[in-house]
Amino acid sequence: MARDPEAPPARLYLITPPLHAATPFDKALAAALAAGDVACVLARFAANDPGQRKAILRALTPLAQDHGAALLVDGDAQLAARAGADGAHVSGVGQALGEAIESLKPERIVGAGGLDSRDACMSAGELDIDYLMFGAPDDTADSAEILERTRWWAEIFNVPCVAFARALDEVEALADAGAEFIALEAAVWDDPRGPAAAVAEAAARSVGALA
Repeated sequence: MARDPEAPPARLYLITPPLHAATPFDKALAAALAAGDVACVLARFAANDPGQRKAILRALTPLAQDHGAALLVDGDAQLAARAGADGAHVSGVGQALGEAIESLKPERIVGAGGLDSRDACMSAGELDIDYLMFGAPDDTADSAEILERTRWWAEIFNVPCVAFARALDEVEALADAGAEFIALEAAVWDDPRGPAAAVAEAAARSVGALA
């Protein structure tokens, strides 16, 4: 089943590399955000210190918001609330997801990923979450699996889905399969042309899925 031609184009969901600090990444993020329709930025951390993580979020959250994007925190709902971020992304269906929903909803966004079975997806979809994500930078699922899961979910369920693309040439197929959001990480930050060119191409490919 192809994407409804009346549906809006899939929006972009940028996943940061693991960050030690906000700089110099903030410059790359600003360029990416200015180049296309980015709905969300998911902040990941290499820094273990809570103070460093909070400082990263305090720098990147207004940057994302100024470009119309939500800033989400990977795996730490409490930090999201303390740092004034827009929400959190949680892996798996369990206590952490339940606690994130309880503490953040309805004021903030809660998304779920790391769902390794259809049963897990359906269990998460029954909760008060804003989206499900299929695939991730450190996920073992290949592009065919992500595409199949996206198509299955979009045909049956109403909770929006985020589909992870490892390469820009995967964007159009995932958008055509019904993903409301396309997640990108290395395909943007490691593009030799720069992140702005990568985001512009991804946005164009998303629109191309509706042609």
